[in-house]
Amino acid sequence: MECPIANAVVPVAGLGTRLLPATKSQPKEMLPVARKPIVQYVAEELARCGVRNLLFVTGRGKAAIENHFDPDPALTRTLRAAGKTDLQVALDFERLGLNILYTRQSVPRGLGDAILHGESFTGREPFIVALGDSVIGLRGDSLACRRMAETFVRRRADVVIAVREVPRDHVRFYGIVVSDGDGDTFRIRTLVEKPSTQDAPSRLAVAGRYAFSPRIFGLIREVRPDRRGEIQLTDAIRAVAEQGGTVLGVRLGADEKRYDVGNMPSYFETFLDFAAADPDHGPRVRSHMRRILRRYSNEEGR
Repeated sequence: MECPIANAVVPVAGLGTRLLPATKSQPKEMLPVARKPIVQYVAEELARCGVRNLLFVTGRGKAAIENHFDPDPALTRTLRAAGKTDLQVALDFERLGLNILYTRQSVPRGLGDAILHGESFTGREPFIVALGDSVIGLRGDSLACRRMAETFVRRRADVVIAVREVPRDHVRFYGIVVSDGDGDTFRIRTLVEKPSTQDAPSRLAVAGRYAFSPRIFGLIREVRPDRRGEIQLTDAIRAVAEQGGTVLGVRLGADEKRYDVGNMPSYFETFLDFAAADPDHGPRVRSHMRRILRRYSNEEGR
């Protein structure tokens, strides 16, 4: 089933400094989460939701992403000759049915600037943005982007944002929305970027998936860089809301946890969750984890 919005932009230009040294010579989006690199889950999610065209906004040192999604006929022939059909199946993602393109953000100037690089790709059409370091749902099987696209078209929105409630002590890591109501879909009055625990207006956090009208590009251009020289996407979305535009939140379901792998603790947790849920190796992983937990519990009790 095709998505009502055909185009998606996936920013993957971030430096990944919070994951050093693992990201010194490879993109953070290519770090494995159980069987697959993070960014593959994102691309498969968009294909499953019916997106047809995908633009990766890359940066310096990100060639591994392009190599990963390029077909590799020599590898396929080698696997076929060796009779390794199970490994051939593992390369099925090379035929996702997406028209994949790449552009480069030469200077890392923030998420807003990265999305601005997609303007010539999306033209005057609406588009989805999916962050390349965030997976939605265990195994990445969420259809949230399709729901967001359907809401965008049905409600004639300017912006639709996926949101999920986070613990109060985590609000400082996210953009937090101020809503006009409850339910699965609601109007967003404004956003606050990484507020303190005391100042947060809610616990509803932006969850790394957006749908935009092309109106967003003009507002991104008006955003002044922050003290680090970055163009914050949150500032442009806030401007849409303050100018009377329709900004909607779509709440993720209970089975649509956002796995944000932007730092070491969340990366470790994501890897463990996905490995433990693996259909083939999960039982062995869970058994090993139980042994480890017993050992540490015994050591701490001494």
